[in-house]
Amino acid sequence: MRFLVLSGLSGAGKTTARNALEDLGYFMVDNLPPALWPGLVQTLQESGVERAGVVVDARTLPFFGALEGALEELRPQVVFLEAKPEVLLRRYNLTRRLHPLGAGNLMREIGEERKALSPLRARADLVLDTSDLTPRALTEALARFLGEERGFLLRLISFGFKWGPPQEADLVLDVRPLPNPHYDPALRPRTGLDPEVRAYVFREETEPYYRALLTTLGLAAEGARKEGRLAYTAAIGCTGGKHRSVAVAERLAEELSARFQVEVTHRDVEKE
Repeated sequence: MRFLVLSGLSGAGKTTARNALEDLGYFMVDNLPPALWPGLVQTLQESGVERAGVVVDARTLPFFGALEGALEELRPQVVFLEAKPEVLLRRYNLTRRLHPLGAGNLMREIGEERKALSPLRARADLVLDTSDLTPRALTEALARFLGEERGFLLRLISFGFKWGPPQEADLVLDVRPLPNPHYDPALRPRTGLDPEVRAYVFREETEPYYRALLTTLGLAAEGARKEGRLAYTAAIGCTGGKHRSVAVAERLAEELSARFQVEVTHRDVEKE
């Protein structure tokens, strides 16, 4: 099992880094005393967990007596985050949180914490100064260090407005202006997966509307990916969720699959 220790100065970005590690599939535990790390690793291994890590900050200092022994036994990868004192001070002033070492002189507490955590910094496989890093840049730096690909997933959900839109949708596209196969008795029993239904929906006169939907979704998904999102969900809705929304979702998936990993779900296609 891959085991990692994430540590660093308070305010240097450990919360962002922990969230990024969880997105990469790591089972993360906050401030577990080092004496308990071997038991955690054994339990997780027996449960089939392949990636795990602990987050260590100043709150764990009273238990550092067992730190060296745990590091020697487990040989984890260690990531240490730090930042310039003036940057940490500014971040604390913005959040108005108290430093874990107390509520006195913040600059003194930052210095004391840096000194107390120096044994972990000395053992670190990666030391990152986050003073000038955005959350996205920090996440990407961790992914590069770990050799983990941060894939982006575009989820498409076809649905019927009569059943209500999916609550998880980031974007809802309305395809009810397109021709409705429901009014053709021969097409009514079929779904948007049928070639004849698709031909009914996608006509020359409907092409501008479809291309506008494609452009909108492509721009939205690309923006989400640039912001560091791992997934983006678009819901495509018609009246019942059986014909138009299914056909459009399938065509969008086909045309966007060259740019994104796409997953399609037809939520209401079996409903009457």
